[in-house]
Amino acid sequence: VQLQASGGGMVQAGGSLSLSCGVSGLTFHNYAMAWFRQFSGKEREFVAHITWNGGSTYYGNSVKGQFTCSRDNAKNTVYLQMNNLKPEDTAVYYCAAKFGSDYYQARLNYNYWGQGTQVTVSS
Repeated sequence: VQLQASGGGMVQAGGSLSLSCGVSGLTFHNYAMAWFRQFSGKEREFVAHITWNGGSTYYGNSVKGQFTCSRDNAKNTVYLQMNNLKPEDTAVYYCAAKFGSDYYQARLNYNYWGQGTQVTVSS
C-alpha cells in the first residue's frame, strides 16, 4: 500500500495551496481518507476526514471554513484545498486511510499513512 502526498510548498499568508494524495495497493472506495498535520515538535493533529464516497466531510476546528477536503475515487486520489493560509498553518501534512466509513479523529484508527508534504506559510 502506498499513499503519496504532494502539492506542498511555500506560500505567502493569504495564499492558497492544493494538496493531493494518490493511493495504490488497496481498494480505494473501501476506505475513508483523512488529512493530519504536524507542527514542529508537536503531535500530529487532525485536519479533515472524508467518507468513502465523499458524501460527508469533517474538519478540525482550526481549519473549518478555510480548508476543503474532496476525493476522486476514479483517480484513487484525495485532495485538500487550503485557502487563506496563515503562518500558523505551517506544518507537515499527512494523508491517511482508514478501512470503512466511520469517522474518527484519533490517529490510531488509521491503517495507512503517506510520507507527508511540507507546507510553509510566510508572513
